[in-house]
Amino acid sequence: MESLRHTFIAGELKPGERVRQEEIAERLGVSLAPVREALAVLEQEGQVTYRPRRGYFVAELSLDDLHEIYDLRRLVEARAARGALPQLDADAHERIALAAADCELAVKHGDVTAELEANRRFHFALMEAPDQVHTMRVVRLLWDSTETYRALYYNDPADRVDSLEAHARIVDAVQVGDADALVAELDAHRDAALDRLAEVLTT
Repeated sequence: MESLRHTFIAGELKPGERVRQEEIAERLGVSLAPVREALAVLEQEGQVTYRPRRGYFVAELSLDDLHEIYDLRRLVEARAARGALPQLDADAHERIALAAADCELAVKHGDVTAELEANRRFHFALMEAPDQVHTMRVVRLLWDSTETYRALYYNDPADRVDSLEAHARIVDAVQVGDADALVAELDAHRDAALDRLAEVLTT
């Protein structure tokens, strides 16, 4: 499934494009069965949609859809970040710093797939805590439903520099244990991403 997910994230299949199961199975060197199983899971995540007699298509989201998802993320991620911050130990701080460094390296090399993966590790490391299993399940679902769209604007160097600067401010808030500052920086970072996505979808 991760190989198929990577296909969407890398931009090999765009929103609205048909997923040709036979071609994917051949490319991955597998039978159709695991491809169909993976597509069923991705449909539950909202990344693909099934159309009777036509097959699977990469999900398309309207701007209203994105606003709804990002509004939900604002609520859930604020709760997660506030709950996790007091529990972040030295190992967690190291994972956050490493993910931030990996984001910077990926931007330097223009590796969109690597940056998306590192960006996800960075944000999730801020929120994961043993007593927030259900919260994180919701966070993952919301992230998964828009991952293909995030890939659409990751090719703009200016956007990536802005993102790295936002990450630095987030790390500063984590290091001093300031929950209000952390949530504010996460909100600003998320809002900037949504604004850029809106530009991409309306041009």
